[in-house]
This record gives sequence, structure tokens and C-alpha cells, in this order.
Amino acid sequence: MTRVLATVEDTRAFGHSLAGMLRAGDLVVLSGPLGAGKTALAQGIGAGLGVRGEVTSPTFVIARVHRPDPARGGRVPLVHVDAYRLGAVPDPRAEVDDLDLDTGVDESVTVVEWGEGLVEQMVDAYLEVRIDRRDDESRTVDLVAHGGDWETRLAALPATVPPSA
Repeated sequence: MTRVLATVEDTRAFGHSLAGMLRAGDLVVLSGPLGAGKTALAQGIGAGLGVRGEVTSPTFVIARVHRPDPARGGRVPLVHVDAYRLGAVPDPRAEVDDLDLDTGVDESVTVVEWGEGLVEQMVDAYLEVRIDRRDDESRTVDLVAHGGDWETRLAALPATVPPSA
């Protein structure tokens, strides 16, 4: 499934829409080059999940947990991970294991930027989101289901991007 998103705001709005189908135990792996919009999509997911605080890139802390905010309709925590810096270590999978992400994966939605090849083994099924920025600054987003009921859930996504959330 592919979507073309014209702006960063559309990327956030798409993340917000995507959040509506996410539930505790879900793993979403975001891939794409620097500046493609991975963090913008994670921000939209956080807004859609109704989490507390601002979702920002966790590049230097590697992982942040955003608790649900009942006042915003929050229902599940968001674990936002940026594995970019782990690519430079000799054994990045060991570094991911040291983060102990799998201990909370059943209770949270886990979104991992730069996680391809590093985190998929944490769960039986996951959603891969490939983002590419085009020359006109729009983004192409490819959603790839890996097991579970992802195909069914993706089929329920609106065909168009809602107005910015």
C-alpha cells in the first residue's frame, strides 16, 4: 500500500490516521533517508494515540516513553526509538537487546526509526513503513505488512490523508 503525502503536515496527519488502527503490542518500523519524515510520522502517531508531551526525535537518548494522556483520549503508551546511532556499533542487535524494548512491547505501541534489521525479532508480526522524500518535497510512504492481521487493518485505512490533525 502506497500513499503520496504532499507536505510534512500531511505526514503528521497520516501518522494520526495510522494511530487509529494501532494497539498495544504493535511494532512499527520506520525506514527512509535522513529528512524523509520518520519523526514527523511518529509525531502524528503520538498525537493520534493521545500521549503526553511533545514527540521529538530520540536520537541522543535512543528511546523515549510517552504515557497516554486521558485528557487527550490517550489509551496506550508510545515507545519511540531512534536506532540511528546503533548502526555504528559492532553488534547493533546486542545494543537493541540491552535497551530491553521487548519487556514493554506487549503494553505499548513501539515505533522504531532506523530499526530495519534490528528489531523485527521482538514480535511475530509488525508493520514496516518506508518513507522517501521526493525532489518536490512530497513523500512517498509504503506500508508493508509482516504477518498477523496487518493486511486487514491496512485495508481499513482511509484512501486519502485527512486534514492536518
